[in-house]
Amino acid sequence: MTLGADAAIVTEAAPAPRPLSARERFERIYRILRDRICLLDYPPGSHLSEEELAQEFQISRTPVRRVLARLESEGLVQSVHGVGTLVTDVDIEELQQVYDLRLELALLIGRLSPIPRTAADLDRIRALIARCDSDLLNPDQRAFLRLNMDFFHELTAMTGNQPLREISERLYFQVARVVLKMMPRLGLVEEFTAFRREMEEVLAAAEIGDWESIGHIRRAHISMSFHRMMRHSSKHEEADRRR
Repeated sequence: MTLGADAAIVTEAAPAPRPLSARERFERIYRILRDRICLLDYPPGSHLSEEELAQEFQISRTPVRRVLARLESEGLVQSVHGVGTLVTDVDIEELQQVYDLRLELALLIGRLSPIPRTAADLDRIRALIARCDSDLLNPDQRAFLRLNMDFFHELTAMTGNQPLREISERLYFQVARVVLKMMPRLGLVEEFTAFRREMEEVLAAAEIGDWESIGHIRRAHISMSFHRMMRHSSKHEEADRRR
């Protein structure tokens, strides 16, 4: 059967994307600003203007204030009377207690409502390892932290315990900037190599469903990372005293 020359061909238009809800817009803006702070796009001391952020995201200042209030509750910014909202600074020595808590929470990943990994989940971790190998050819500080952040999200997806995920995320982003600030002292290649080893070990444990081991692996690498930073911080302070 052939169609006449004047027959119309009907095509269905792709459905328009669903507009974001107010909650989804809030979370999107919050994550964008949080990532900018952690990647030092907003260095410590930067002033975050409600008006400028409202213009950038094309929203009113009220949701911007809510986002900034959440960032302040997490220690990433502070509101200064007569000045406005400023990005806070961080120091490794001040975060000892945060790291102590992260060490204990890491063990719970494999104990509280562990979620079995699918083939697609494991492939994403393999892709992160491949990305690490590529980044090692031309090491970059921002690339390292981006990779670390992406792997962290894969780790938190391994537990179905929502409070654990929320607390772990909050603490992680409190310390993420410290890693980037100290990277010139730590050495990029050393950190990339240690991080690749962690991803490989987690992948091996996930492949056989050993969730308990994943918690111990994570705890060990958090501990070693903290001790490397403390060691280099002490060396830096000692060098400053000798000057």
